[in-house]
Amino acid sequence: MEFIVSNKDNKKRLDIFLTENLDNITRSYIKVLLENGNILVNEKIPSKSGQVLKEGDIVNIVLPEMKDADIVPEEIKLNILYEDDDIIIVDKEKGMVVHPANGNYTGTLVNALMYLFKDNLSSINGVIRPGIVHRIDKDTSGILVIAKNDNAHKKLSEQFKVHNIKRKYIALVKGIVKEDEFTIDLPIGRSKKDRKKMAVTTQNSRNAITHIKVLKRYYNSNITLVEATLETGRTHQIRVHMAYKGYPLLGDEIYGKKDSKFKIEGQMLHAKLLGFIHPTTGKYIEFESGLPNYFKEIIDVLEKREQ
Repeated sequence: MEFIVSNKDNKKRLDIFLTENLDNITRSYIKVLLENGNILVNEKIPSKSGQVLKEGDIVNIVLPEMKDADIVPEEIKLNILYEDDDIIIVDKEKGMVVHPANGNYTGTLVNALMYLFKDNLSSINGVIRPGIVHRIDKDTSGILVIAKNDNAHKKLSEQFKVHNIKRKYIALVKGIVKEDEFTIDLPIGRSKKDRKKMAVTTQNSRNAITHIKVLKRYYNSNITLVEATLETGRTHQIRVHMAYKGYPLLGDEIYGKKDSKFKIEGQMLHAKLLGFIHPTTGKYIEFESGLPNYFKEIIDVLEKREQ
């Protein structure tokens, strides 16, 4: 993959630039890639990972394919809300990656699932993503459904495909949202300017629909608490749609700007509710996750400012 350094990244360190533009990659792994000649700046191998970039530099990265042997079970605590012979409902913590990716082989939800459930996970998505039917971003907390067998996986995937899954999220966004409720119906595709980002675009895109409901406005902080209901499930959908409307998620440095007022790492987004038809019983079931502590702490601060 290739990146062209823009003005906003002028004088930025190479390792920092790469960690910001590549999902689930660490600085230590960047050093390994450099040593193996997998990273080029203007067609030359950089002398160090801290090399300072300038506007117009061309950075090329070749990520080696992940080896199956790199995916190992790990004893990691998970908050499991429900389990039966077909599915597992997990309330994922903020900061946990769902499945291994280049440069990030350990500490993921998959590593934890492999330790707890061993071979009792669906195999449809292969050894890298056993049981994984859908995903949420690393810094998004909340509910995920895991498939224990291929039959359950297929039936759940079909529901996601035809948008029969009920999904509600809670988010804090910058700005005071004027409408009490509204729908964003705008297509999302890969950004032309930055291939690691998604964007509202009509080219090589897919339809995306997000329903927004205002829960509370924090006027003294210029922040709004909203509930987002997904009708479709595109990559970064809520983050892209809200940023496009002028209300980027608090803490989202990818689609917004860094906010020094709060010590937040990653977007303030929580997958609150997940509802679907059980793959075996055929009955509708629904699971809900309360706001995690990191979210409550920010809301407490906002509440006090309103007094």
